[in-house]
Amino acid sequence: MTNFEDTIAAISTPPGEGGVGIVRLSGKSALAISAQLFRSSREKDICTSSQQVFHGHIVNAAEETLDEVLLHVMRAPHSYTREDVIEINCHGGAAPLNAVLEAVLTAGARLAAPGEFTQRAFLNGRIDLVQAEAVIDQIRARTRAGLQAANAAASGTLSQRLHAISDQLAYALAHIEAAVDFPEDDLPELVTPELFEHVRAAYDQMRHMLATADAGRLCREGAVLAIVGRPNVGKSSLFNALLRDTRAIVSKHAGTTRDRIEEYITLSGIPVKLIDTAGLRQTDNEVERIGVALAREALENANMILFVLDAAAPAEEEDVCLAQELAELTLPTVVVLNKADLVDVCVSPACCASFADTVSISALTGDGLKKLEDILVGHLLGGVNLDAGQAMLNRLHQKESLRRSIESVERLLDDTTLSPEFLALELRDALHALGEITGETTPEDILDKIFSTFCIGK
Repeated sequence: MTNFEDTIAAISTPPGEGGVGIVRLSGKSALAISAQLFRSSREKDICTSSQQVFHGHIVNAAEETLDEVLLHVMRAPHSYTREDVIEINCHGGAAPLNAVLEAVLTAGARLAAPGEFTQRAFLNGRIDLVQAEAVIDQIRARTRAGLQAANAAASGTLSQRLHAISDQLAYALAHIEAAVDFPEDDLPELVTPELFEHVRAAYDQMRHMLATADAGRLCREGAVLAIVGRPNVGKSSLFNALLRDTRAIVSKHAGTTRDRIEEYITLSGIPVKLIDTAGLRQTDNEVERIGVALAREALENANMILFVLDAAAPAEEEDVCLAQELAELTLPTVVVLNKADLVDVCVSPACCASFADTVSISALTGDGLKKLEDILVGHLLGGVNLDAGQAMLNRLHQKESLRRSIESVERLLDDTTLSPEFLALELRDALHALGEITGETTPEDILDKIFSTFCIGK
């Protein structure tokens, strides 16, 4: 088990070369350890000076200079972890950073575990679990919408909404428990229809949050979109058209794409990984067979499928077989009739009747692409509008906790004539489940698992 009494240290900047790299320390001995190694260019004592930024050099135990640095002092509780925090700004290369970190560890610090700085900020009450998880979302955000959502959560917007709901449920619980504790006392009626309306208002807010949870996960994790079809229907052309770039080789010869090609695009703030796959057909070519196998693997991992057909040619047996295969996957599938510029009217083949959405496009001219993108966004968001800066639940464990909380409230609202003891039990369960999201009732092993996904140094 991690000892949170230790002073911890880690490199807080990514590997590689840069102008500046940071070694961060946090803990009760952070100042003392840094003072052992730091030599101020103006002979300042970092332990007693009110100054916050110092220029000087870091030396090792043999008084050998390791690097010229700027040292930032952030004293408890006015720091990220609410402990004494020191950030040593070194030159941003592997050699100086590792040398300084090694000196810090030799002087008495312990190497931080992944996410331990943020875990200490959580345990010391500076942030709750929602805000802590938003920190890693800020780091990993792939789109502006994802970053704005992470910023909103990190600022406490989502936590405030959750606490407001908890306060409403706690208010109702207090009245119901009073009715249990003082049944014979001369008190006004405590369990009233108005009280249940209070609970229903909280319930409606919870249902709205649940409805946006999948969109929140997509904003954070992104979606995988596989482009499939038989050879030479224009899959790579569509791939390039959606990217607005020439990334995949396009040729009139069938079977050009052998490998799986992946690139990211952004659709309404959602990062979408496009996968251009080999044409799905029976082949004796060993390399092409490998490509077909990779294409089928992409299907298994996709959130959505673009099934591409040649609008300028009749459906072939390979199209029919593939349509049957895709229909069995039960994944959202959009039929794309490509090469629409070569025909007057695009007619969807009968083999695609089981798919709800069909769109005619020309990957060559770009006609129909906007309509295709709108259809994809509609499937991905399910009607949810992604407002800039909207804070949403975006993790499976958050959604699961909220779902259990909603179920407890639903049981209460389904039969408000239950005895106050049973009503109170449902509200306690609902509040406990909400507390798992903010970290108030989250089991320790779950907390450890969450913070272990963070990078070292954060």
